[in-house]
Amino acid sequence: MNIKNLIAATYTPLKDDGSLNVDLVPRYNEFLKKNKVAGVFVNGSTGDFVSLTVDERKEIIEAWSKVKSDDFFVINHVGHTSLKVSKDLVTHCADKVDAISTLAPYYFTVPTLESLVEYCAEIAACAPHLPFYYYHIPVLSGADFSMLEFLKLAETKIPNLGGIKFTKNDVIDYRYCKNYKNGKYNILYGVDEMLLSSLPYEATGWVGSTYNHLAPLYYGIIEAFKLGDHTLASQLQTKSAQFVDELNGRGGFNGAGKSFMKVLGVDCGPCRYPHKTFSDEELSEVKKILTNSGIMDYTSKL
Repeated sequence: MNIKNLIAATYTPLKDDGSLNVDLVPRYNEFLKKNKVAGVFVNGSTGDFVSLTVDERKEIIEAWSKVKSDDFFVINHVGHTSLKVSKDLVTHCADKVDAISTLAPYYFTVPTLESLVEYCAEIAACAPHLPFYYYHIPVLSGADFSMLEFLKLAETKIPNLGGIKFTKNDVIDYRYCKNYKNGKYNILYGVDEMLLSSLPYEATGWVGSTYNHLAPLYYGIIEAFKLGDHTLASQLQTKSAQFVDELNGRGGFNGAGKSFMKVLGVDCGPCRYPHKTFSDEELSEVKKILTNSGIMDYTSKL
């Protein structure tokens, strides 16, 4: 399986009382598909997986599996501080998703690349029929290894290795991974505000939070690059960075990004601690700023 185009790292919808709102998933799915998003990465950092219970993570992936279709990928992130729990999450979703993914253990961190590969191999083996993607996000996991070396070691240890969700601003290592064995593995770029930097290296798939909000903008970047209009591509990428900076500067991107979904017609509800939930007044202020900067012209539409 070769996952292509924009994959949205989804927010976990909640009701006002803080419980899951799985009834929103069909509307959320329609919204993403309308904006040509090709799939979802569920239970990841954007979805606040560390703030969810195991049962909640199972319930939310069950909801997404019900709207899965041949033209819409569903990837489930199963990472946890407990290997036993991760394996249980894989077993639960093995017949419900298109692929599985995990980041490295993030409290007691892995000491060597070899131990990371062993960890991933145990998880991947729980669903040998599903592509396994390693989630490379060293800023949060603390596992900062060369991904080229990961591929070299993992290809003999993980038969169902599909690729990497590459969430680090390191286009050199990314390029090496893309080119390894003539492009054998599906390397999904995961730094939204740097998507343009991945295009010279023939990136074809991306996973990120802001693909929820700005899918038309990113497809505009890709199209401008293909047409050789690098000035326009750069201008659009700058708008992406401005969007991230504006929201991140208001108490952190996770809470701001989730809250902003309400402006786009997909109310994902409140955030869990420590993320901040925006009031309607705050959202109105942000929308005004983004309108004045021209960014609202590129937001996803319901």
